[in-house]
Amino acid sequence: MKEKYWVPAIERADKVLKQIGEFPNQLRLIELSKRVDINKSSLFSLLNTLETLKWVTKEDGDTYSLGPALGAIGSAYFRQFNILQSFYKEASQSVAKINEHIQLGILDEGDVVYLGKMEGDSRVRLITDPGMRFPAYASAIGKIQLTRYAKAELEEMYPKQWEPKTPFTISNINVLNDNVQQAKKDGYAIENQEASLGFHCVAAPVYNFENKIIAGVSFTMMTTSWEQKKDSAREEIIQLASRLSQLAGFTGEQKQMIE
Repeated sequence: MKEKYWVPAIERADKVLKQIGEFPNQLRLIELSKRVDINKSSLFSLLNTLETLKWVTKEDGDTYSLGPALGAIGSAYFRQFNILQSFYKEASQSVAKINEHIQLGILDEGDVVYLGKMEGDSRVRLITDPGMRFPAYASAIGKIQLTRYAKAELEEMYPKQWEPKTPFTISNINVLNDNVQQAKKDGYAIENQEASLGFHCVAAPVYNFENKIIAGVSFTMMTTSWEQKKDSAREEIIQLASRLSQLAGFTGEQKQMIE
C-alpha cells in the first residue's frame, strides 16, 4: 500500500538491504537486479551510494554484505528498547526451570523476525536462528503477536493461499483467525508441528508501556518432551513474558488463564 508521500528510492534501498541481509556474501549485482526487479544501471548507483554510506560492504567476488553503519543503527535500536538484553537476562531463569530452547521474536508484516535464542540441554537443532524470518501463521510466537489484528487485517496481510511448512500448517484465513482469537482469549498461543514435524511451541506476548504487543517469547521442544512439559512450559513462558513486559514499562495485568 503506497502512502501519499511515498519515496520510491527508499523503498528500493529497503528491498536491496533485505535481500543482502537474507543472503549475505552471496549475491552479485546481476543476481540482486533480478531479485529486486531493478535494472543494473540504477542498482549500480544505489549500491555505490549504500557502500559509500557503509550500509553495505562489497566483498571479494563482488558479492555484498550488510555494512557497519547498519550495525550501529541496529545497536541504537536495541539500546532504545533494551528488550534483547532483558531477554537474555530473564530467559536464563526460565531455561533453568524447563530446560528447553527459548526464542524471542518480533512481528514484521506477516513474518516473525527472530532476535534472540537461549538453549536448554537438548541437542535438537531449531529451524530458526536470530536474524531469520519465518511465517507468523506457522509459529506460536507469530500467532500470539497476530492477536493485535482483526480478521479483515489478517486477510490483507496474507493471500488466499500460502506455503504450508508441514501437513499440520494452518491452511486458510478462517482457521488462522480462529487460532488467533483463541490465543487472544487465553493469553498464549500453541503450535503443534505446524512449523516442523515433531516440534511443538508455546508462546506468550510481551507488552510495552503503551500496553502494545512488541514481541513474543516461546518454548520449542520435541513431542516426547512436550507430552511431559507442556503445562509447566506454558506457565513459565507466560511468566517470562510478564517479566519482560514489566521491564518494558507495561503496567497492566498480563492474562494468565492456565487450564
